[in-house]
Amino acid sequence: QVQLVESGGGSVQPGGSLRLSCAASTYTSSTSCMGWFRQAPGKEREMVVDIDNYGRKRYARFVQGRFTISQDNAKNTLYLQMNNLKPEDTAMYYCAADRRPCRVIDGQYNYWGQGTQVTVSS
Repeated sequence: QVQLVESGGGSVQPGGSLRLSCAASTYTSSTSCMGWFRQAPGKEREMVVDIDNYGRKRYARFVQGRFTISQDNAKNTLYLQMNNLKPEDTAMYYCAADRRPCRVIDGQYNYWGQGTQVTVSS
């Protein structure tokens, strides 16, 4: 069982920045794939970025170079640095993990956090 806890969300003005964190009960020893997802009101959940145990990353096109995923394996923590935030980035952001390789998951992760809210408005 992998437990995930997100933090770092909040309210910012357009152009602002936030750094989200995802603390995992196990990470390097139990997971092969981790990712960040988001879900806005009235929309389906969408992938923001994922990363495998080789450090390979896949970003959604809407990121447009503004976000960066990173990890601290010693702390079993995943991060999402978000810069130049836009109102359309407003959503609940979720961390996810799975013991399967990223290439076979197709969004169907076995483990999910409870989410952290990001609101971008003027």
